[in-house]
Amino acid sequence: GRGPWAGPVVAAAVVSSSALVSSSTLLGVTDSKKLNEAQRELVYKELTHHPHIRWAVSVVGVSRIDKANILEAAHQAMTGAVRNLQRRLPSRTETSIVVDGNLIPKKLQKKRSRALVGGDRLCFEIAAASVIAKVTRDRLMMKLDQRFPSYGFAAHKGYGTAAHQAALVKHGPCSEHRSSFEPIKGFLATGQWRSRLARQKNLAVRRLR
Repeated sequence: GRGPWAGPVVAAAVVSSSALVSSSTLLGVTDSKKLNEAQRELVYKELTHHPHIRWAVSVVGVSRIDKANILEAAHQAMTGAVRNLQRRLPSRTETSIVVDGNLIPKKLQKKRSRALVGGDRLCFEIAAASVIAKVTRDRLMMKLDQRFPSYGFAAHKGYGTAAHQAALVKHGPCSEHRSSFEPIKGFLATGQWRSRLARQKNLAVRRLR
């Protein structure tokens, strides 16, 4: 959830037995972006009810995203998910941490950890965590849709679709919109909405200077 204009960022952590990785019953576990919503829900249920999988999530809200930045908020969520999972494991359990991407959160760097680019395609646990985090966030956005029905959160999950921008133009941002993200940031500064094309042109000019 690092790209949306609204809602929290969610991270998940997963640990499983080594024998499970080759289990034919869990071959549907892959990068969550490659699954449709119905497929993710099925895989989520299978993962979260499996006796040999332990998992945890962490949610970091909009206020923290805007106060720090989305990368720091995402790293806070990752760290929180790992800590929440460790609390659920027997005290003497030895684990190493594999983080999806090329950066390890600062608070995890002193632990046995490594970064893995494209980890959701290469590591079962990362792929599983990807699905759990995505479904958790989608469900949270559907709850937010009930609180703020004017924005269509249940459909676009906070991402910057044309329908979402049209709702923002009509209703203005709500408390779950990320005020540090464009186009919300620009509107709050100027009182005017800029089109996506205009924002792209402005970014191109800034890069040329």
